[in-house]
Amino acid sequence: MFDNLSGRLTEAARSLSGKGRLTEANINDTVRQVRLALLEADVALPVVKTFIERIRQRALGGEVGKSLTPGQALVKIIHAELVTLLGGEQAPFDLRARPPVVVLLVGLQGAGKTTTAAKLAKRLIDSERKRVMLVSVDIHRPAAILQLQTLAEEVGALHCHSDAGQQPVAIVERARDDARRSHADVLIVDTAGRLHVDEEMMREVADVHAQAQPLETLFVIDSMAGQDAVNAARAFDASLPLTGVILTKADGDAKGGAALSVREVTGKPILFLGTGEKVDALEAFHPERMASRILGMGDVLSLVEDIEGKIDNDKAQRLARKIKKGRGFDLFDLRDQLEQMTKMGGLAAILDKLPVPGNVNAAAVNDRANEQQLRRQVAIINSMTPSERRFPKTINGSRKKRIARGSGLAVQDVNRLLRQHMQMEKMMQKMSRGGMTQVLRGMRGGRPPPGMR
Repeated sequence: MFDNLSGRLTEAARSLSGKGRLTEANINDTVRQVRLALLEADVALPVVKTFIERIRQRALGGEVGKSLTPGQALVKIIHAELVTLLGGEQAPFDLRARPPVVVLLVGLQGAGKTTTAAKLAKRLIDSERKRVMLVSVDIHRPAAILQLQTLAEEVGALHCHSDAGQQPVAIVERARDDARRSHADVLIVDTAGRLHVDEEMMREVADVHAQAQPLETLFVIDSMAGQDAVNAARAFDASLPLTGVILTKADGDAKGGAALSVREVTGKPILFLGTGEKVDALEAFHPERMASRILGMGDVLSLVEDIEGKIDNDKAQRLARKIKKGRGFDLFDLRDQLEQMTKMGGLAAILDKLPVPGNVNAAAVNDRANEQQLRRQVAIINSMTPSERRFPKTINGSRKKRIARGSGLAVQDVNRLLRQHMQMEKMMQKMSRGGMTQVLRGMRGGRPPPGMR
């Protein structure tokens, strides 16, 4: 989401490299670059002015450690101000109240409320062992009701039926009764998308809020919507007692202005971040981690949490024991690795959370290792016989043609996968013989890394 902004801010800090100290002249020049980067990212103008002024005051105030270069000093200041802009500490999402606790989702048309309702339900079911019920009061779009019912079945949530002939307030009243009878812990109410200038629709959602009496009223905002979404957030906050924000479509080509503006404009915390189309693609929002990602410092903590939540520990331990015993790394093992990487959103999603050097071309990484490519590789392995997966060296020319036909791909794709497997197998063999030190020594041109010599 912040690729362009991240590059521009890094470039601005780099412009100070070689300078002996921070002066008013070089600070003003760098701050000007930061201002342009934020405006290009669609950050609201009042937010940019406040943010820039805070940076200038801190930089000119001599807030520079003696051991830091000017560039490092400014990055430290920008990072601290980004954390403040994004909300400071992580806001809690605490649903400890008398059940059923009601969560109301509101927002503009097309922001992704229905999908977000299912994602939030899955998160509460999987992480907090909650019994969740979903209901739609979107009588203006009957397809939304059917969509939510389908998603409820997919994530394992209860669903309260509704139809376009009912009034939203009546639907909510019945849904609360159904949730109580079903012993649901949480009732998530998906409302109709509306424009903030539509007074009748705004009155409707206000009536739904009064009937639902939600503990949490969350504004769902599309990360790609730019300034209009920020204006909408301000209008919704004036009409409803919002308690938090969910940013959707953060995996797209959004400039990121909404994320940087909405917290400052509404004063409400960003609670979650939608990072993909899958029902498990919803992350808790951590201001400090997001600030680090914007500045290219990575977000290793979120990556570790992602791995813990999506990696099959039993399969990982079996592979570790297999490698330790010196047994071969076959195509069954490779398929497991590819499937687990797909669960995490592919290599691009992983690199997004790592401190990748500035000379790495993110677009090239996306092209080479996107989710579609991973699925193709899994399809190739699935087109093989169990014996071929166990003994890849038996795959000759005629077998490659058969596998290519079975997967709907070319023989070149099969060859590419087999080369990839062979490289990984060699690495695993090195690990079994000499541990990670041997592998790292090979990656560093024969020299083990510091601390492992």
